[in-house]
Amino acid sequence: MFDNLFQLIVLFFVIFDPFISFSVFFIATKDMEAKERTKTAFFAVLVAAIISYAFLIFGNGVLTLFATTMSDFKASAGVILGILGIKMVLGQPIANTDNLKNNSGKAIAAIIGTPLLTGPAAITTIIVSVTDYGRLQTAIAIAVVLVFSFLLLHFSSKIYKYLGITTIQVISTILGLITISWGVKFIKAGFGL
Repeated sequence: MFDNLFQLIVLFFVIFDPFISFSVFFIATKDMEAKERTKTAFFAVLVAAIISYAFLIFGNGVLTLFATTMSDFKASAGVILGILGIKMVLGQPIANTDNLKNNSGKAIAAIIGTPLLTGPAAITTIIVSVTDYGRLQTAIAIAVVLVFSFLLLHFSSKIYKYLGITTIQVISTILGLITISWGVKFIKAGFGL
């Protein structure tokens, strides 16, 4: 059980990729006061949590609603993860940070919450993980990653000073390679290979 839980935490850490959200969050909120930045971080993670747990609970109903199978969904999740992983490895931006700089805290929180933390890859991975590992383990893994994400956003200015952009990019590249490998795994599972 703990092996599966650890694998899920690593998977969601890679899929949610808090470091990409951290970079976007830091740039978008660097002119905010600490209290406003904390509030924005909280709302961003709250948005991600609401979306994540909604799909945790109702995800299979979505499959039924759109008349698709878990195999189809796994294959499509693999494609999305592959594309996301390639962008991460190549250092391509997931979101346009220039457009975020002048937005309000709530707008920034919404963009960080989704599509950055809980984008299509996270949503599809949640649905697949509930089927493969069960709701409880998936819920715990999501909670661990979201708590880490909040702490990362909350302390973004201190962490940024300590790590620097190069370290964050290296971490993101490594996570991108792992994301690609999970994408391949999902595609193979979708096709029954």
